[in-house]
Amino acid sequence: MNENRSADAIIVGGGVHGASAAYHLAKSGIKAVLFEKEYLSSGGSGRSAAGLRQHFGTEVNCRLAKYNLECFSTLEEELGGEFRMEFAQWGYLWVAYTEESMAQLEKNVALQRSLDIPSENLTPGEMKNRWPYLNVDRMIGAAFCAEDGHINPHALTMGYARAAERLGTIVKTYSPVEKLISSGGKITGVSAAGEIWNAPRVLLTAGPWSTPLAATVGVELPVTPERHNLLVTEQIEPFNCPMTLCLDDGAYFKQLPNGSFFFGRDDPDEPKTTESGNSAKFLEGVTRSVLQRIPALKGVRVIHQWSGPYDVTPDHQAIIDWTPVDGLWVNCGWSGHGLQFGPSGGRLAKEMFFGEKTFVDIRSFRLGRFAEGDLFMEPAFI
Repeated sequence: MNENRSADAIIVGGGVHGASAAYHLAKSGIKAVLFEKEYLSSGGSGRSAAGLRQHFGTEVNCRLAKYNLECFSTLEEELGGEFRMEFAQWGYLWVAYTEESMAQLEKNVALQRSLDIPSENLTPGEMKNRWPYLNVDRMIGAAFCAEDGHINPHALTMGYARAAERLGTIVKTYSPVEKLISSGGKITGVSAAGEIWNAPRVLLTAGPWSTPLAATVGVELPVTPERHNLLVTEQIEPFNCPMTLCLDDGAYFKQLPNGSFFFGRDDPDEPKTTESGNSAKFLEGVTRSVLQRIPALKGVRVIHQWSGPYDVTPDHQAIIDWTPVDGLWVNCGWSGHGLQFGPSGGRLAKEMFFGEKTFVDIRSFRLGRFAEGDLFMEPAFI
């Protein structure tokens, strides 16, 4: 493969979806090459808050999320045990301060329970009994699922990639794809790091970088970047704190298995860019938002702040579809919740490659929905 620079499939993007696709294709005997412009998980995957949840407001996302969570419990062993996944199920708590938000959480929980997801609605008193350190003042209620939790995003991505390599996939890091190549309406390969690689199938899993690459063969993707920041604290004694997220202002916090906390917040003033960068404004805003909900963390030191790009679509739903260029298919636009869909994303890529019926109906994720005006909004996004 190195000599003739050809493969059955080329994957562009070394995040969790690209690595998972490589693994699933390799398990089925497909010779694939994975290109990543920097190091594996250097984009949105490695910079995420790494929350795992089944709390979604659309049936297809709930079904995929349920499948993903079932995979995570045995994934470390399946991928060879080289990387510790740090899979922990401390739960995921969505809190509401307004009647409108609470009504949406109740609607979401009803959908989830109809799909055998063990979510529940909680009153402020019930929250206080379970987690005495939370400040529930002004909270109307919450939605909670004890099965949800955390995974290490770098270990997840690296685990998939290394397992794919052992099965014959070539993983080329620091090899940016400059453009896709097509002829006669069909994909023929890519130009990467000054080399031409040929393949009849190319999968774009490059997050917000998928948009300019797709444009090199005339495909328009309605996927734009948003910069999101994250704070990391020093380590303190773990106390099984669930990931807690406010539907009203987008602020969240979670404790990691090593004791550190992640703080995040949705900030509409952040630039729409793939470039990283930090601000004192975010630092102040997110700490105020988080401390009013968990005052016990006052005095805990912040030791890191980083940022990374979301890849956002108009309805905050992914695009998983073949494009008008024959042989080119995409998996991007996850709008901030893509990491946890890595297992299902890889399986779907394999099923699409072989023309199989997908294990979940993904017609809602089709690219054509934007031109058709048939958007389907995901109400549970941050």
